[in-house]
Amino acid sequence: MEERRRIALLLEYDGTAFAGSQWQPAVRTVQEVLEAALREFTGERDRIAFAGRTDSGVHASGQVAALSTRTQHSAATCRDALNHFLPEDVVVRAAVEVAVTFDPRRHAEARRYRYRIEDGRARLPLTRRQAWQVRHGLEVPAMAEALALLPRTTRDWAAFAGLVPAGYPTVRTLLDAGVERCGSQLVMEIEADGFLPHQVRRTVGALERVGAGALAPHEFAALVDGPPASAGPTAPPQGLTLIAVRYPPGTVEWGRER
Repeated sequence: MEERRRIALLLEYDGTAFAGSQWQPAVRTVQEVLEAALREFTGERDRIAFAGRTDSGVHASGQVAALSTRTQHSAATCRDALNHFLPEDVVVRAAVEVAVTFDPRRHAEARRYRYRIEDGRARLPLTRRQAWQVRHGLEVPAMAEALALLPRTTRDWAAFAGLVPAGYPTVRTLLDAGVERCGSQLVMEIEADGFLPHQVRRTVGALERVGAGALAPHEFAALVDGPPASAGPTAPPQGLTLIAVRYPPGTVEWGRER
């Protein structure tokens, strides 16, 4: 019997028609269609691990997954074969062989998300699935000031999380956060060693209030000390994209695909 190999996958998907990335019974998920493609390709029925969970309607351009397989096909052939069997709204951008012990979630050092807002215009049907559309204009300098005041430290972020079970660990390290105007859109990017459920969308929801003049930057920053699930509101999912997962040097080398 052939020994198992570990293949890391760089995924891109439109989350609109998915009930999230993680497998759930009786609904369509990214994990479900990816595992179905693997069965079609190799006949194997193994679980595929993901670097992080994305909610229903949330997109990804840099999600990382990993599968174990006995196939002797090259990583590039695995990529092409999986793409042959995958639906139009998800694609394997790259595939590389990694250590058999590689865990895309535990070995990740950081995740980076991007959130897009279109403000001050009538609704735009062509981009409604990729951005949060708000009718009023937003003040970007105030929003940038608010993000700059967030502590770049390891601390409890429960105030910006959704409701989590008792005992759920809520300490994370914020590494970077910023916002700028790019044409008709406001683009916020945020990076941390990990995120709590709904943390990014609650951050954006509170930040939109700053841009609308309903919350001062220092009031936004003070939300981190509030009770659990008190910051927000939760921004809608369609503006959010997981754009990158970062690993220690040498762990996953996408440029070595063959």
